[in-house]
Amino acid sequence: MRLDVVTIFPEYLEPLNVSLVGKARARGQLDVHVHHLRDWTYDRHNTVDDTPYGGGPGMVMKTEPWGDALDQTLADGYEAGAHGPVLVVPTPSGRPFTQELAVELSERPWLIFTPARYEGIDRRVMDEYATRMPVYEVSIGDYVLAGGEAAVLVVTEAVARLLPGVLGNAESHRDDSFAPGAMANLLEGPVYTKPPEWRGRGIPDVLLSGHHGKIARWRRDEAFRRTVANRPDLIERCDPSAFDKKDREILSMLGWAPEPGGRFWRRVEGVEE
Repeated sequence: MRLDVVTIFPEYLEPLNVSLVGKARARGQLDVHVHHLRDWTYDRHNTVDDTPYGGGPGMVMKTEPWGDALDQTLADGYEAGAHGPVLVVPTPSGRPFTQELAVELSERPWLIFTPARYEGIDRRVMDEYATRMPVYEVSIGDYVLAGGEAAVLVVTEAVARLLPGVLGNAESHRDDSFAPGAMANLLEGPVYTKPPEWRGRGIPDVLLSGHHGKIARWRRDEAFRRTVANRPDLIERCDPSAFDKKDREILSMLGWAPEPGGRFWRRVEGVEE
């Protein structure tokens, strides 16, 4: 996968040299290029922003530097043999970034990130490049940052760990919170390691039983418990038909039942036994 990032703070992207992403780069699994947007400015102050049309506070990032930077980035990528570019625009007004979207982006061969500052980028830039490639406007949460570079790091790490060979164990991400399949809309439950006792605290006996079926069931039940406690909104939008008999039993114990018509779950009066 090729990654290009155009930013006015290239130093913010230094974490791309460490941990899993850094190792993936060193092995050649990830080809990362960070570009300084001000390299495509032509005035003495290297201006990348201007006042917004219609008035209002803040500044808006200009079309010219972004257009020239993206044109050159595309030209360099194509010359190097890259193909299938996708523009990823971090913005609080974008679609929520989810594990499902991370999987989708991990299947793309070339991602180009445009982290903005100030009030954002002139809308015409996204409209222009939407005629040349898919544009993903993504939000990593319902809050506003000073700029999009932190979001680039979040998206890159979520995507890179899904690439073949990046994780030491290729199965590691299958039981992650939100992982497509059995863990969709569920949070991963608690995990334990050695020693078996620490400060008077043990671990659940089932994890020492060696009974893989019971361990798998315990882990799934714990996933339901944590999801109900921390993210009940995820349960509310689950399709009951996606759960087996044991899943339904644990949800019933936790105070949930299918709504009339059976399309979603709803909270009901009940006490866990």
